[in-house]
Amino acid sequence: MRIMAARSLWRAKTKLFLAATAAGGAGTGAAMIANSDDPASTVKLCTAVPLRLLRDSVTAATIAFDYEYSLWGLPEGSTERTRIKSEVHARSALRLQELCFKNGGIYIKLGQHISQLEYLVPAEYVQIMRDSMLNRCPVSSYDQVREVVKNELGGAPDEIFAEFDPVPIASASLAQVHIARTHEGEKVAVKVQHTHMTNTAAADYATVELIVNTLHRLFPSFDYRWLIDEIQESLPKLNFLFEAKNSVKCMDNFQRFSPHIAEYVYAPKVHWNLSTSKLLVMEFIDGPQVNDLKTIQKLGIQPNDVAKLLSQAFAEMMFKHGFVHCDPHAANVLVRPLPSGRRGIFGKKKPQLILLDHGLYKDLDVSTRISYASLWKGLIFSDANAIKENSVKLGAGDDLYALFAGILTMRPWNKVIDPSIDHLVVQGTDGDRSELQMYASQYFSQITELLRRLPRVILLMLKTNDCLRAVNQSLMQGSSHETFLIVGRVSSEAVVESKLLQNRSFLSRVLICLEEFRLEARLFVMQIAFWLLKLQKALMS
Repeated sequence: MRIMAARSLWRAKTKLFLAATAAGGAGTGAAMIANSDDPASTVKLCTAVPLRLLRDSVTAATIAFDYEYSLWGLPEGSTERTRIKSEVHARSALRLQELCFKNGGIYIKLGQHISQLEYLVPAEYVQIMRDSMLNRCPVSSYDQVREVVKNELGGAPDEIFAEFDPVPIASASLAQVHIARTHEGEKVAVKVQHTHMTNTAAADYATVELIVNTLHRLFPSFDYRWLIDEIQESLPKLNFLFEAKNSVKCMDNFQRFSPHIAEYVYAPKVHWNLSTSKLLVMEFIDGPQVNDLKTIQKLGIQPNDVAKLLSQAFAEMMFKHGFVHCDPHAANVLVRPLPSGRRGIFGKKKPQLILLDHGLYKDLDVSTRISYASLWKGLIFSDANAIKENSVKLGAGDDLYALFAGILTMRPWNKVIDPSIDHLVVQGTDGDRSELQMYASQYFSQITELLRRLPRVILLMLKTNDCLRAVNQSLMQGSSHETFLIVGRVSSEAVVESKLLQNRSFLSRVLICLEEFRLEARLFVMQIAFWLLKLQKALMS
């Protein structure tokens, strides 16, 4: 009986689903041809669109049916349902992984993003995507690379450059990187856009949007519509000249607003005469990825120093610059010893961060930037009123501000407002991960509603926060007391600076300076408490 009912439901809903996706696919293909600068190439691409659409539809329908059928009749909360659901999660994650690799492009970005959504998607999806999406991106052939270089610069790679390695050193979802040497003898990194990206990105986005919306109409419990906004906001502009300009602006901001750490953050210099919208030639810099602990230590650098610098650099961007690199996963941040050779108190080399892939940045307007800084200040100091006030300002609402605070910190509300020094520290243990997944499952509908109502810029801050957390956990094997202290200091400084700019009267400025002194005193006390806690743990181990 169960099988017959499921098959009946499956047939009816699948017909509707495939009809809707087919109609959407036709519109997508027509739009591509009409808007393309190269109709012949686009017609060729459009022959692949129906196949990609069919592949998407079959995968999505198979996943939806697997959940509907496999869990049919199993009581909520039962051991059997939990076991079967975990198996379905794993099967579905593998199907989605296969789809991402076959389609490439923004699908890889989608998979990478899912790998960071520990607060929402099941652990099976996070683990499977995390294990594969950053290191198994598609590679364009050398003939395709040669075609891009010739079209963009008017000559083959071996003509434009003195040397050009045909084997890429890295490949990402949107482009790949080759090592070359200019005729002046300088070693450079050449970033080449995958040939299919420009025309397929819009079609792929439209297809994903269609499938997610259709699935929600047919299976109301399957509500990932918020993901559409996240994908759209997370897609970098497919123009490498924007990326180059972003890197320059980022470095200028550190010089202007954060001169005290400007020499510790670096972006490769751009060769503008060799760069176009699809080709980016940069200074080549060698160094380990930010999560490569063994190599970092071999360089004489302390991973703890790297974690603190990473936290400070991105806190400065978010709370002071208002111009944020929003894709800081491990492959986009390298580490090298500070070129000046300066060392720390105990003789350890000081690190310098090399920021790569500047395609995805977001501007925060002053109001959003200060509200976000005030929220993090409230989180660090366990100020429930400030957390609520600024969460509401950022769009979470009076009813979901506690959940918003939990997603930002990965801690339950009772821990968020706990006045203890280490209330926000996540050790990264199996127990922490299990607790997180339990909350994600328990509050799934509230989380999706929160993500639906938050502004897109805040969704992107969540993504950035997730990337930084993953990197810091790999560096520290858990989160660090010091990194939270850094976030507290930079967010507090940003709030105080904003108040000083808004208040010109002598009395107001005196009161603000007193507030700044009080904040510094609190941070100093927290620092002493952290040291004592660290000493206590060392003595007990």
